[in-house]
Amino acid sequence: MSTGNHPPAGQQEPGAGDYYEAPSSAGTPSGAGSPAPAAGVSQGVPATDATPATGPRAAADQPGVTRAGVVWAAVVAALVLLILLIIFILQNQDQVAVRYFGLEGFVPLGMALFIASVTGGVLVAVAGGARILQLRRNAHARAKQRR
Repeated sequence: MSTGNHPPAGQQEPGAGDYYEAPSSAGTPSGAGSPAPAAGVSQGVPATDATPATGPRAAADQPGVTRAGVVWAAVVAALVLLILLIIFILQNQDQVAVRYFGLEGFVPLGMALFIASVTGGVLVAVAGGARILQLRRNAHARAKQRR
């Protein structure tokens, strides 16, 4: 996948090569009515690069994305977030009063915010799971109608 204005690895840029235009056969003497070839461009021979490729490896040489690699990256990201969360909780140890439906207690501020965020995440997961089940049920019903 190319992200810039360059062709993918191993492919020549469109229109690249020998830019010398051969003289027309309209009776003009060679070189009189046509532009001179650019410096370093030979006449009638396409330009080639004789130096070995020292840039990035070709796409075929690069390993693909694997499930193990994705899992490893997710675990590393989760550990970094967990470390940041632990630091946040440890730095916010002030006791705060928490009231919920008539219950009252004192909890460290960091833990109160952590509990609130986990509760919010659980609510989002439940709503998302319900929607996924609804979509699966609809897809199953449509597949059954086609049979």
